[in-house]
Amino acid sequence: MNTTRRALMASAALAAFAAASPAHAQGAWPSKTVKLIVPYAAGGFADTRARKIADALGKTLGQPVIVDNRGGAGGVTGTDMIAKATDGHTFGFGSPAPLVTNPMLMKKMPYDAAKAFKPIILIEEAPLFLTIAPNQGFKTVKELVDYARANPGKLTYGSSGVGGAHHLSGELLAFDTQTQMTHVPYKGGSLAATDLMGGHLAFMFEMGYAALPSIQAGKVNALAVSSRQRLKVLPDVPTLQEAGIKGFESYNWLGMIAPASTPDAVIARLNQSVNEALKQPDLRQMIEGSGGIVVGGTPEAYGKFIAQERAKWGPVIKKANITLD
Repeated sequence: MNTTRRALMASAALAAFAAASPAHAQGAWPSKTVKLIVPYAAGGFADTRARKIADALGKTLGQPVIVDNRGGAGGVTGTDMIAKATDGHTFGFGSPAPLVTNPMLMKKMPYDAAKAFKPIILIEEAPLFLTIAPNQGFKTVKELVDYARANPGKLTYGSSGVGGAHHLSGELLAFDTQTQMTHVPYKGGSLAATDLMGGHLAFMFEMGYAALPSIQAGKVNALAVSSRQRLKVLPDVPTLQEAGIKGFESYNWLGMIAPASTPDAVIARLNQSVNEALKQPDLRQMIEGSGGIVVGGTPEAYGKFIAQERAKWGPVIKKANITLD
């Protein structure tokens, strides 16, 4: 056998091996750096989770995974970048505002939230804490609601802005109890929390990471939490359902989403990798230590959850006549 023929046979054998190999069959994904877009500023709720998950994914996927913060327009700017990504290596984090409520609150959206994405995984449900200043005098949710019924419009609650989880949780409370309460929006949750502690607001729905230090310091009292079950961080604080508000649940959740063109095999691999990451003690402690609930699960479960959120918040937004335009 001459040298040329042996070389040709070796090349053919290598080609056959490559075609049969799993890496070739899967397109060797990922073949480059994976980008995770966070549609909010660095240092916040979504960003801290994203960086932990990116570190874990980098080890699992065998490629660098970077976090790209693209805040603006209540999460719409960064989420639009996820929708329009075409490189097969750009994904991102989804939350209630850009995926559920903003499409109901804004007249124009740059993407169709129901069609532009594929769900990957629901990472966390972050309940809100119904907090009041100690000088307000309310000891229970019932006392708060009874006052609202007897004094329509006089009960004030603060939020970090129109249309966010803080605001909509207050609207849901008014919706479920058939009462009138006055929303006072602020340019940021910390400003509202300061006025709450000063007794200038009757109550506020706050995220756990923001509320817990004030609760533990005795600056505010927690009357209830918005989750379906009590939380480990405050086991003595009842849920709103236990406090008499039947069916009340509200979360500022976080999940991972992909452009709609993403192959199902890639979705499955990312889902499996994030599920594994959520088993890590340090990530679980980050979430649960701030009052959050680790979720995980399948892409289908996350898609169903988003659909349920849309069905839930639509009537509340319509009745309260809330818009962002």
